[in-house]
Amino acid sequence: METIYLGIIIFLFLLAIFDLSVGVSNDAVNFLNSAVGAKAAKVKTIIIIAAIGVFCGAAMSNGMMDIARHGIFRPDQFYFHDLMCIFLAVMVTDVVLLDVFNTLGMPTSTTVSLVFELLGGTFVLALLKLAADETGMLGFDDLLNTEKALSVIFAIFLSVAIAFFFGTLVQWLSRIIFTFNYKPRLKWTIGLFGGVAATAIIYFMLIKGLKDSSFMTPENKAWVNENTLAVVGYCFVGFTILMQILHWCKVNVFKIIVLMGTFALAMAFAGNDLVNFIGVPLAGYDAYLDFVANGQGNAEGFLMHSLNSSAKTPMVFLIAAGLIMVISLATSKKAQNVIKTSVNLSRQDEGEEMFGSSAVARSIVRSTTNGVAAVVKLVPQNVRTWIDSRFNKDEAIMADGAAFDLVRASVNLVLAGLLIALGTSLKLPLSTTYVTFMVAMGSSLADRAWSRESAVFRITGTLSVIGGWFLTAGVAFVMAAIVTLIMYYGGFVAMGAMIALAIFLLIRSNIAYRKKQQELADDDLFKRLQNTRDKEEAWQLLSRHVKQNLSGTIDFAVKNYSRLTDGLIQENLRTLRKSLSKVEEERKQHKRLRRRELIGIRKIDKIQAMEKNTWFHLGSNSSEQMLYCLKRMGEPCLEHVDNHFQPLPAVCVKEFLPLRDTLLVLMTRAENAIATGIYDEYDRIRQECSDLKREFSTLRRDLFARVHDGQEGGIEISLVYLNLLQESEELASALRHILRANGKFQGIN
Repeated sequence: METIYLGIIIFLFLLAIFDLSVGVSNDAVNFLNSAVGAKAAKVKTIIIIAAIGVFCGAAMSNGMMDIARHGIFRPDQFYFHDLMCIFLAVMVTDVVLLDVFNTLGMPTSTTVSLVFELLGGTFVLALLKLAADETGMLGFDDLLNTEKALSVIFAIFLSVAIAFFFGTLVQWLSRIIFTFNYKPRLKWTIGLFGGVAATAIIYFMLIKGLKDSSFMTPENKAWVNENTLAVVGYCFVGFTILMQILHWCKVNVFKIIVLMGTFALAMAFAGNDLVNFIGVPLAGYDAYLDFVANGQGNAEGFLMHSLNSSAKTPMVFLIAAGLIMVISLATSKKAQNVIKTSVNLSRQDEGEEMFGSSAVARSIVRSTTNGVAAVVKLVPQNVRTWIDSRFNKDEAIMADGAAFDLVRASVNLVLAGLLIALGTSLKLPLSTTYVTFMVAMGSSLADRAWSRESAVFRITGTLSVIGGWFLTAGVAFVMAAIVTLIMYYGGFVAMGAMIALAIFLLIRSNIAYRKKQQELADDDLFKRLQNTRDKEEAWQLLSRHVKQNLSGTIDFAVKNYSRLTDGLIQENLRTLRKSLSKVEEERKQHKRLRRRELIGIRKIDKIQAMEKNTWFHLGSNSSEQMLYCLKRMGEPCLEHVDNHFQPLPAVCVKEFLPLRDTLLVLMTRAENAIATGIYDEYDRIRQECSDLKREFSTLRRDLFARVHDGQEGGIEISLVYLNLLQESEELASALRHILRANGKFQGIN
């Protein structure tokens, strides 16, 4: 039996390795998004600095390990087998849950997942123990550390409001001081700002963090307590002088602060969140050692009093965990996907909006706009004018391709690091994801990055992420409870089955993610277009982007026009449903791509943009019209087949198919001409489209004549066929407009 439990412990550590990789991919957004978003340094440099911070934080994280040992449950009331079920269920649930969020590109909280998984697993076993208690003396307080659990949950969710409030306030004050054109205003203020930021980092990261590190002796702790004020004072004076000297030496102090903040936040992340990845396996390992030494082989009768003591984690485990995290950070593609979500939601200018609009977001924007307008009226005009002058975004100093400037990046990192370090020092596992994300959202709001045109999308995105956090809590609790229950009653067989299921889900998730990334290969072109400031290069990239999207829409229309018409003729309900679903997805994609191109038009020369504007919109509207034609064509066909009405008569099929095939050939030729840039066939294809439109019109007149004479079999199929002919004619018309618009846009004719 001990051998089986040893195998479980080994697998817990294997899951911990994977959890470290998956978890850091999600939490990389916590300490990389500000430095990456502001382009404070090369990505490799940022990762190296973050790696050093992770190693330092890992060495100081020992005090947080107690959360997994006795922070949620009371181990002296649970047998060794009970805890093995809980620990294994927590790890299996955790790696699957985090991988799903990483694949979706949504930042979630490893702290919340750990806490609620432990709560779910413990809760279900507590219910079983209470049901089996014949004395009636046992209560929830005896099994669950309810006071500590509630304080942890309260601290996690309170961090959302605190981080957003202080992110907004501190960034607003910083912008008032420095403005967007900050360089002329750094003569004396930068030294003081840098001194305060660096001192805060040193105080919270080192003095507070070192207190609970595994290598701090009682003598060192006593010295720190006695000399805290002196150390803080010396640091403030020293760093203020140093930052001022660096500024005089033409060094960008904000970059220094951002990189220091990246280090600090990486260290806070490791110190606070390492327990989320290895705390459970280490607790299981200590429980196993106690069981082997004192359990006498009775796994279901040996209570785990030993876990009430504080963790003494060997340094080798902490350093190994830090190494795995750093390797994962440097190599993970999913980490880049999660960072993209956070950076786009806090982008200073109008970039690609990853989220749509929602009723709640529209209501918030409307009420907030009205409320702000009422408050602004109470402020004197000269004060309003002065404040507005401090927020002139046209003067923003940003690196090429940066999402925001170094001032905001500094505030994001320093403030988030302070809040997280404070939680760590109080041994409250504040969610680093919640804090850093909400600080970033608060600072972007203060910077007026949420304009009237983007606010509703940004708020929808923020609410979606926050909703995902609450979903994490609920799903983690329920999944862990179910898995724990299955393992408790199913024994070792159920444990093995759950392990196999977790491995299968992870493999399938990674295969699906790789396929999704291949489908998004066009993003590289837009990134280059969004980041360039060269007007000629912007035009070249934009023209390629427009050609690519127009040809892509026509190619989509070719495939789905064929499927929809075949679905009606063959009465294939599944084909019709699938095609209509694809049309709806393509319409959403088209809307996203059109917004991209509008952003690109702003990048090119103004005179050129005015010349191309009409033809751009004609081409975009015509390609959108193609998609609407498919939708208007497909919905009646689906309804008709779904109701099992009369099929399309053979005479209609015979006369329609030749014209349909001709239209498909014309669309294919047009797609090839646009994609390859060979414009010789434009006029021929447009003329053939005009001829084909007349043939479709003739079929419609013939159909009306047959319906009038009572020669058609049924009114329902006649209406569907009539609509099919009308929309086919509209497709040919839209194709003509696309060719004309693209020719004019590209300057060919």
